[in-house]
Amino acid sequence: MSKPRTIPRGTRNIVGAKVERVRKAKNMKQKELVAILQSKGMDISDTSMSRLEGQIRLVQDFEIPILAEALGVTVEWLLLGEDEAQT
Repeated sequence: MSKPRTIPRGTRNIVGAKVERVRKAKNMKQKELVAILQSKGMDISDTSMSRLEGQIRLVQDFEIPILAEALGVTVEWLLLGEDEAQT
């Protein structure tokens, strides 16, 4: 079982909470997602992924399409709310 978040979410990115939600919905561990991202050329560590999901780490623009592909979602969905992405 994963450890609960001990510090509040940050405000450094808008995709982290969605990345975490999709990853958990796919029953994927952070380490698994990190391995997939690394295989796609994204330089990220376990700690950086935790910080990304916690919205503490900035997300580079070139990382967003890699995250979207690895999670099977669109870039638009990551960047916009569910309602905005569907309109």
